[in-house]
Amino acid sequence: MKTHSLIAIACGATLSLAALAPAHAAVDADAAQSLAKKNDCFKCHAVDKTKKGPSLKKIAAKYKGKPDAQEKAIKNITTGPKVKLEDGTEEDHKIIDTKDQAQIKNLVDWILSQ
Repeated sequence: MKTHSLIAIACGATLSLAALAPAHAAVDADAAQSLAKKNDCFKCHAVDKTKKGPSLKKIAAKYKGKPDAQEKAIKNITTGPKVKLEDGTEEDHKIIDTKDQAQIKNLVDWILSQ
């Protein structure tokens, strides 16, 4: 078999596998913002300015490039850990009021996309 034929077969196989891979769903920003509003997230966070808690842009920057970013952010909004606020005090982070994993993932993906 000629080299050109092997390359063509390898490329075809790679493209076929890529077509089978699940596409990452786009973030539904409206749904994420609605869930955040419903859960009073904007009481402590804003997209681009510091309030009682860090801005969403600051949170996204903290996790940028980290392979476990989504997992850590989900844990933070679903388990209510102690968090240090901008003024240095600590309190329990509010637990998101939904059990729908797709909604939680969408919210976190939206936050991380800021």
